[in-house]
Amino acid sequence: MIDAVELAQSLIRCPSVTPQDEGALDVLEATLKSLGFKCHRLPFEDIDNLYASIGTGGLNFCFAGHTDVVPPGDVDLWRSKPFAAEIRNGTLYGRGAADMKSAIAAFVSAAERTLAKGAPNGTISLLITGDEEGLAVNGTKKVLEWLAARGERIDHCVVGEPGSVAHAADVIKHGRRGSMNFHVTVSGMQGHSAYPQNALNPLPAMAQLVTRLSETPLDNGTDHFEPSTLQFTSIDVGNPATNVIPAAAHGRFNIRFNDLHTPETLLRRIETVVEEIAREPGCEIAVEGNATGVAFLTKPGPFTELLRDAAEKITGTRPRYSTGGGTSDARFIKDYCPVAEMGLPGTTMHKTDECVPVAEIHRLVDIYAIALELYFAKPLS
Repeated sequence: MIDAVELAQSLIRCPSVTPQDEGALDVLEATLKSLGFKCHRLPFEDIDNLYASIGTGGLNFCFAGHTDVVPPGDVDLWRSKPFAAEIRNGTLYGRGAADMKSAIAAFVSAAERTLAKGAPNGTISLLITGDEEGLAVNGTKKVLEWLAARGERIDHCVVGEPGSVAHAADVIKHGRRGSMNFHVTVSGMQGHSAYPQNALNPLPAMAQLVTRLSETPLDNGTDHFEPSTLQFTSIDVGNPATNVIPAAAHGRFNIRFNDLHTPETLLRRIETVVEEIAREPGCEIAVEGNATGVAFLTKPGPFTELLRDAAEKITGTRPRYSTGGGTSDARFIKDYCPVAEMGLPGTTMHKTDECVPVAEIHRLVDIYAIALELYFAKPLS
């Protein structure tokens, strides 16, 4: 029998900081092959990925996740080595414990439990990337394209991101906000601060832009999404002198947006504000926007309710739906099939001493096993 906690420890002990794999996919592939899964290693550029499947055809229930992790930061701040995967007082510590190697291990253990009862009435698959924490260019997106080119289809997908709060699967994320990064440059004219009439200071225009964009709500939210947000993350003039008016000011901001917007409508909205502010001081203002994900929603229905039923059967509490948080690889999967996220509590992800209670890993195994049982017992429409 596969112990999910032991498998999680083996995965954590592989220091797979994006884009390095460091043996994590080898560990996972060997375990899946021992269960009879057919495995495909799919390297794209400098990223290694894995797609594994087993079954008799029919509907394909896919688990998607990632073995790459963010850097541990200052290792001296950790109470134990970040890749030692130590268990203390019933809690597993290590980079990737919450995000999201433990969830991968939980699904593998649940799949083993399902297969022990006989071949499923369909297909179980795993789509595991090493590029979720990085640029997300050579990971899930390309694996999905590879599957489509082969004529293989995923019918429903659970992403094991740690979006829960108090315990495993108390939240099911059935959508995500989009994310768009902007870079704005206000160009003026450099000069001596004692002779401002001979210069054109870009900072007042930048200040107006920051105030206007920060104080004007983008929307009031929707039934499934909270209001969109705009946050400036950097303002810089690169000016070490105290008596020089800078030639230009640069700003960066990020918008997390709901399904009332698209990258195109947001860019037009920002450009309108920029044009209005640029008229007053006469500065030139240039703005560029780059979307890293669009807002999407998997409407509540048979699949999401099946996941809620599975969680409630184990925990006694019905999960709430959510679309909050950042982006995930679900933004790529939603173009191919219904997708939802259900995993462990994520309060320590990306933090020093990242951890997850061992009991929550076992709980997630039980929930995933019930989800597989319900899925193959009665085909979804």
